[in-house]
Amino acid sequence: MGKRDNRVAYMNPIAMARSRGPAPSSGPTIQDYLNRPRPTWEEVKEQLEKKKKGSKALAEFEEKMNENWKKELEKHREKLLSGSESTSRKKEKKKKEKKKSSRLSPSSSSSSSSDSSSSSSDFEDEDKKQGKKRKKKKYHSSRKSSESSDSDSESDSKDSLKNKRSKEDREREKDSKTLVRKRIKAERGDGLSSSESASESDHTEEVPTKKKKNYEEKEKNVSISLNQEPSESTRLKLKRNINVC
Repeated sequence: MGKRDNRVAYMNPIAMARSRGPAPSSGPTIQDYLNRPRPTWEEVKEQLEKKKKGSKALAEFEEKMNENWKKELEKHREKLLSGSESTSRKKEKKKKEKKKSSRLSPSSSSSSSSDSSSSSSDFEDEDKKQGKKRKKKKYHSSRKSSESSDSDSESDSKDSLKNKRSKEDREREKDSKTLVRKRIKAERGDGLSSSESASESDHTEEVPTKKKKNYEEKEKNVSISLNQEPSESTRLKLKRNINVC
């Protein structure tokens, strides 16, 4: 059996594209763009004029609004100025009336005070309003100052705590040093006392040994002389003598 022929015929892609012909156009071409309908110069001028008219209308509306706002501002300013002038005049009148009342008799002062009370009631309302505003400002300023003072006090307290701790540490170090010195001195004193006590104990040990030897020699002499053992009375006397020595 022979092998199968698996070969494929080669097709030139360029030749295939040419055989298909030109591709169909999908959209406007450059020629279509160049041949588009264009407006004339007159139509362009008309469009520009329309735009200018629209902008003019807006400008006129804005100017009218600005004029109205200006008028309202002027009225408000006049009211404020008149109010401030009236309050200053009223205060001056109050001062003059007080001076006159102090000069006049109490009867005349009572009549003038009744007249001034009616006028002062109007000023009190304005004074109250101004007082409230001032209180608010003072409250805000005092709050800020209190916050700053709190921060300062916290920093001062921290510094004081640090100083206290440093002092306590120093005192503790001093106490520890004094204790160490005392211990060293005590150890040195114990060493000296132990050496002295050892010498004294040796001396005391030597003394009784000598006394014992003397006592034994005396007993021997007595026993030899009497050929008898010493009595209890003699022994007691000898012990007393040894103790006294």
